[in-house]
Amino acid sequence: MSDHSHLPAWREQSLGRRLFLQVSAASAASAALVVAGCDTSSTPTPTVDTNQILLPQGNQGMLYYAYLLSLAKSTTYQKVVDSPPGDLPAAERAIFADMRDHEVVHRETLKYLIDPTRAKALFPSDFAFILTRFTLTSRAGVLAAALQLEDLAAAAYPVIVPFFTTSNSYARTLLLKMSTVQARHAATVRDLLTPGSFADSTVVNSTGQLITKTPTEVLAALAPFLAPYVLSITCPDTNPSTDPGLCTANG
Repeated sequence: MSDHSHLPAWREQSLGRRLFLQVSAASAASAALVVAGCDTSSTPTPTVDTNQILLPQGNQGMLYYAYLLSLAKSTTYQKVVDSPPGDLPAAERAIFADMRDHEVVHRETLKYLIDPTRAKALFPSDFAFILTRFTLTSRAGVLAAALQLEDLAAAAYPVIVPFFTTSNSYARTLLLKMSTVQARHAATVRDLLTPGSFADSTVVNSTGQLITKTPTEVLAALAPFLAPYVLSITCPDTNPSTDPGLCTANG
């Protein structure tokens, strides 16, 4: 199966010692800045956070954002297909294989719309999606992971699609079609958890409308799976919404 070639591979990684050292270093740096602040004879040198990744602005930023969602899901579902838990029925394994295939198609399609040169410079070589934060060794754990990712994607797409300018109507149309797949995935996983269900109050409001999430909110939800790296995005200046803070609301 074709894998993404522009971005570094997302893989499982243990944070342990590495994260401890990074947190310790950050604390030491903060203490040093406090001390320096008491010395009026010198100006503190600004520190650069090498773990901060700012996605491009405009249409490209939205494409990266959608690409990362598909990459997270295709990576997770590939793990389920490769090493399914013993209590996951064959019929449900087939469903996850189908969802994996859908996400691979999305991932590869979006890859062709992203600037590959900029992508290589944007992401560190060890950038990874941390699958170990999911419990993929049981049916319950697999469904919980899938529900979290599908709910995020279903809530994300209705927000990012309107940001695309008319000059990129092709990408906008593709994302609109992909959004319907995200909704069907989310509904399918909920049906597996509770047969006959479609949605509940955690994803649909009292008027029956989907509760959407801004890119900032979605990236915040994904943050534990991307540590120590922190992703952020600047939305396009042209925002069709009447809420100018749509992209950063509740961030």
